[in-house]
Amino acid sequence: MDFEYYEILEINRNADNETIKKAYRKLALKYHPDRNQGDKEAEEKFKQINEAYQVLSDASKREIYDRYGKAGLDRQGFSHFSEQNYEDIMGDLGSIFESVFGSGFGFGGGGKRRKGNEKYPSDLESEITLEFDEAIFGCKKEVNFSYKSPCKKCNGSGSEDKIKTECPECGGKGQIFYRQGFMTFSQTCPKCRGNGQVIKNLCKKCGGKGWEEIKESVTVDIPEGIDNDNRIRVAKKGNVMQSGERGDLYIFINVKDDKRFVRDGQNIYMEVPVFFTQAILGESITIPTLRGKKELKLPVGAHDKQQFVFKNEGARNLQTKHLGNFIVQIAIKYPKELNDEQERLLKKLQESFNIESTIHEEEGVLDKIKNWFG
Repeated sequence: MDFEYYEILEINRNADNETIKKAYRKLALKYHPDRNQGDKEAEEKFKQINEAYQVLSDASKREIYDRYGKAGLDRQGFSHFSEQNYEDIMGDLGSIFESVFGSGFGFGGGGKRRKGNEKYPSDLESEITLEFDEAIFGCKKEVNFSYKSPCKKCNGSGSEDKIKTECPECGGKGQIFYRQGFMTFSQTCPKCRGNGQVIKNLCKKCGGKGWEEIKESVTVDIPEGIDNDNRIRVAKKGNVMQSGERGDLYIFINVKDDKRFVRDGQNIYMEVPVFFTQAILGESITIPTLRGKKELKLPVGAHDKQQFVFKNEGARNLQTKHLGNFIVQIAIKYPKELNDEQERLLKKLQESFNIESTIHEEEGVLDKIKNWFG
C-alpha cells in the first residue's frame, strides 16, 4: 500500500502516544467492518489505519520508520498488514483494541480477545452521539446494532457438507515460513487463515463465512455526567460464539458541543457579554447555568476576562459523583458609535475623575521603555 502512516491517522509527525491512540480509536470506530458491511474502501482504510497504528505505537518501529520509511521496516523484517489476508488482520486486532480502548467505561471490565481459530471476536463495538444536556443529566437511549452468530445451516463450519481437508499451502500447520537474508520468518497461512484446513464446498447460506448478521436493539441507561471517549458495557449483547457463549457490547460515547457552554471534565465554562457601564457600576446580571438562572454580582470596576466561580454547579463525576464548578468569564463590550449626547456625558464623567488627555512625562519613564527593547 502506498500511503504515509502519519497522514492515514491524520496526525503530525511529532504526535505523542496519547494523540496517536486517540486518532486510532476515532478512525478505527469509523471504518470498522462491522459498521461498513460490504464497503471495500472502508475495509481497505481500516487495514491501513491498523497498519499505521501498529508501527507508530511501537517506539522502535516508529524510530525506524521516521528515519528510513517503510523500506527500513522491511529491512528489519517487520511485515505489513498488506502482506496478510484480511481475516488474519481481523484476528490480530483483539490485542490492539484492548490496548487502545482499555477497560469498559474507563474503570473496569474489558474486552475479550478471539480464542483459538474462532472466526470473529466475542465482543462488539458500537457508538452513539448524545446531545450536551443528555450527557450532563443522563437519559435513556436506544442503540441499534448487528451481531454475528454461527450459521445455523452449516453449524458455523462454513462448509455445505461440513467437511474440511488439509490445507495444501501449509500442510495443515496454519503457518508458512520464508527466509529473508539469514533470518527465517513465519506468517499465518493466507489460504487457510491459520486453521490448517480448507473448505471445498462452501455453505450456500453464509458463503463459507460460517456466520450470519443479526440485527438487534437495546435500551441503555446513560449515567449523569458521561463525556466524550467514555464507553458503556452491556453484558451479553455481543457476538455469539460457536460454544453458544455471547460476548459483550461496548458503546462508545460522542457528545455534541453546546452553543453556550464549554465542558472541561467536570467543570463548565461560559462567556458572558457585559456592557462597560455594567462593569464600571458593579451591577448584578442574570446568567443561565446548567440548572437554571443565577445572579452574578459584578464588583465595581470588573475587568475583561475576569472569572467568577459557582461551586458545585458543573457536571457530575462518574466515579466520585461529585459536581464540578460552573465558571463564568466576562467579556466587556464597548459601543462602536456615540451620539452627541452620549459623548458629552462621557466627557463630563471623565472630567469628574480629573482625567487629562495629555500624558506628562515622568522622570525615568523613557528609560523604562528603552529597557523593554533590551
